[in-house]
Amino acid sequence: MSFTEKAKNKAQQLTGVAKERIGDVTDNERMRGEGATDQSTARARQTGGDPRDAARRARDTFR
Repeated sequence: MSFTEKAKNKAQQLTGVAKERIGDVTDNERMRGEGATDQSTARARQTGGDPRDAARRARDTFR
């Protein structure tokens, strides 16, 4: 995963945190939900990465 992709994921995660907090303060359920969704999406992308990269790392481990 490139640095740019990691930065985008982190920015999306931080945006999600901000949305969720704003939703808490304003008692807006929709904003809270959007924030939680943004955070979980960013985390999934960060941990999952590109499946091809994972396959390459696994192949290199066994060499």
